[in-house]
Amino acid sequence: MRIMLDDLTSPAVQALISDHLADMRATSPPESIHALAPEQILQDGVTFWTVWDGDRLAGSGALKALGDHEAEIKAMRTAEDRRGQGVGGLMLDHLVTQARTRGHRRLSLETGSQAFFAPARRLYARYGFVECPPFGDYVEDPNSVFMTLELT
Repeated sequence: MRIMLDDLTSPAVQALISDHLADMRATSPPESIHALAPEQILQDGVTFWTVWDGDRLAGSGALKALGDHEAEIKAMRTAEDRRGQGVGGLMLDHLVTQARTRGHRRLSLETGSQAFFAPARRLYARYGFVECPPFGDYVEDPNSVFMTLELT
C-alpha cells in the first residue's frame, strides 16, 4: 500500500468522501456533523492524503493546522471493503509522523460518541490518544468525543 497527497479529482476519492459524509448524516444529528465537505478539504491549512493498494483506493486522512503548534485529524476514512485490514492504522501512523515533522506539539480529533464510531475510538486509543475537552472551535456535544495526543 502507498500513501499519496491527493487533490480529490479522482472519482474513487470523491465517492469515498461522499460515502463518509453519508455515514455521518446517517449516524449523527446535523448540528453534530463535523466532517469536511470536499471544498473544505481543499482549503488552506488542510493537507489530504489517500491510501492506495495498487489501483484500488483503501482510505484517506487529512491534517488541519490549528495554530499554536496544534493540528487536527480530519477526513479519516477506510473504504468499506478494506475495514479491519490495517488501513486506518497505516494512515494514522502517517498523520502522526507528518504532524511531528511539521513541528506540531499536539494532534487532536473529534469523532462520534455513537457505537458506529467505536472502532475509530479504539484505534485512536491504541495510538495513545486520550479523551480531552473540546478544542479549537468545538463545544461540548453529547454526540462528540474529543481526543488528543501530545507529540513532544
